[in-house]
Amino acid sequence: MKRLLGALITFAMVMAGMGIQAAHAAEYKSEYKLSTVLGKPFPWGNAGERWCELVKEKTGGRINIKMYPGASLVGGDQTKEFTAIRQGSIDMAIGSTINWSPQVQQLNLFSMPFLMPDYKAIDALTEGEVGNELFKILAGKDVVPLAWGENGFRELSNSKRPIRTPQDLKGLKIRVVGSPLFLDSFTALGANPTQMSWADAVPALSSGAVDGQENPLTVFMAAKLHTAANQKNLTLWGYVADPLIFVVGREVWNSWTPEDQRAVREAAVQAGKENVVEARKGLVPPDDTLIREIEGLGVNVVKLTETEKADFRKATREVYRKWADQIGPDLVKKAEEAIAGRK
Repeated sequence: MKRLLGALITFAMVMAGMGIQAAHAAEYKSEYKLSTVLGKPFPWGNAGERWCELVKEKTGGRINIKMYPGASLVGGDQTKEFTAIRQGSIDMAIGSTINWSPQVQQLNLFSMPFLMPDYKAIDALTEGEVGNELFKILAGKDVVPLAWGENGFRELSNSKRPIRTPQDLKGLKIRVVGSPLFLDSFTALGANPTQMSWADAVPALSSGAVDGQENPLTVFMAAKLHTAANQKNLTLWGYVADPLIFVVGREVWNSWTPEDQRAVREAAVQAGKENVVEARKGLVPPDDTLIREIEGLGVNVVKLTETEKADFRKATREVYRKWADQIGPDLVKKAEEAIAGRK
């Protein structure tokens, strides 16, 4: 009788386990939607494709992802992407800290003018206490942050003239993303910031509706802005950088088994590391091959000296102070200390 009872208990446990597995399998979608702003051949889009590939490999095909570039799941308005993830219309995303900052105020940290002087400064934030704190904030907003990637330092280009001083920016129409901090920064510099999506930016630049834009050099090259938008003047000023964040919607994440959650996280970390390497290729001293390639295309590249950068810092000092209060003085102080102590 005891043996029979034991066998029945064992059978029940096995069946229960199979039931749980079946339930999980039933909850899985045949395809998950991944949102990105840029597609291939941009490093951002390459990171999305790589994440899809790695997830399929690491989960044995249980999780299949389709990437939707151009913020197409939100009608091209990249500033609405984070809200769409929270609402469940987007399953996963590799998002820009800039684009998500209207909904997550603390992400404006990376857009503070001239906070980060070099790539080691970015790493000091994303790989340290500040990055962990930002992930905790995101985790409280219906998403699961998994890894950091990178779009890069945003450099300034225009079709009118070389930019070496804030005075050179006076009156220029500069396309910016939909961030109040960007509007404040360029207004303080005397420019006329014009907010528009990336989908609208290149046509506007080509037609002369706007004079210039700011983006990482990988974007400048992949979009062929020197010819497609007549951007013949480029200023390397490194005023802000744009880390990317790999996230999954909380509801989607909870529908997966712990094994698959682990696989998706590992895939994000790997894709993120590969993305950072690609985003920095030819830009980290002493390797400046990408900059020399751009110069070879007939683009006038201005490399600001530290003295020249100081004039831009001075012009945006009040913007920095204003936004430090809005982001959170403690978080900004932690960031400044992490950067000062970078190796």
